[in-house]
Amino acid sequence: MLPLPLVVLTEPLDFFLPHGQLAERGAQPALAELERRHVPLVFVSRGTRTQVDFLRRKIGNRHPFITENGGGLFIPEGYFRQRVSGAVMVRHYHSIAFARPYDEACAALEETAAHAGVEVAGFHQMSAREVAENAGLPQRMAEMARLREYDEPFFFAGEEAAASRRLEEAARLRGWRVTRGLRFWHFSAGADVSAAVRRLMELYRGDRARGRVKSVAIGSTRGDLPMLAAAGRAIVLPTSGGTFDPELEEKLPGARRAQTGGISGWNDAVMELVRGSA
Repeated sequence: MLPLPLVVLTEPLDFFLPHGQLAERGAQPALAELERRHVPLVFVSRGTRTQVDFLRRKIGNRHPFITENGGGLFIPEGYFRQRVSGAVMVRHYHSIAFARPYDEACAALEETAAHAGVEVAGFHQMSAREVAENAGLPQRMAEMARLREYDEPFFFAGEEAAASRRLEEAARLRGWRVTRGLRFWHFSAGADVSAAVRRLMELYRGDRARGRVKSVAIGSTRGDLPMLAAAGRAIVLPTSGGTFDPELEEKLPGARRAQTGGISGWNDAVMELVRGSA
């Protein structure tokens, strides 16, 4: 069967590893269909390389992936025929860093918080047990979540609204960025999901079908917005409560809305997508 000129992007932590528990069985039909039709499944994650790699090994995924909210792009060695410019080798991956290194982010967060007069607690200040408790993760997943390369998750110790405004302004003046995630705030510089997706799609188009390759992103939360907005097409799934994220509804009015959520809804969306693209 000829490959479909398509790349599927998704956040694996929401569908395949909810609360750190593997849920890949519900996606087996879609995973098999993607494999049969030679459609790459690219994970675009807020998680670390260790977390994403763990899942990739579990489901046999061999495709590139993006980590830590666009901090880094990782491409398996030999995946593309052309040279991957601007990449360095990290283990068996060509790695393109968009964000500044993690140790710089941790130091800058402490300095910026002190200057802004706010108290924060970052992952680098927590044990794996504390991360597990605050993130609602099993201990093993918490240990993987702490192995960071770019982006520092943190929370405010005390009143959040005023503190976040002061920290955001102080960070901006220093060339750093503070963003609010689903459970934690994040501190980084340079992390850019859109830029990482664009760079990866340039590589696919240079390697496949003379530029005809299209991207489709599947997500369900406001944390997925940069990925969904960067793709050629967006599919939005309802959240666990059965409703759609209001921020996605507002900012992605043209996205297709699926009927069901979770891993079963993801499976249905992929099956419909690849069959409709055949």
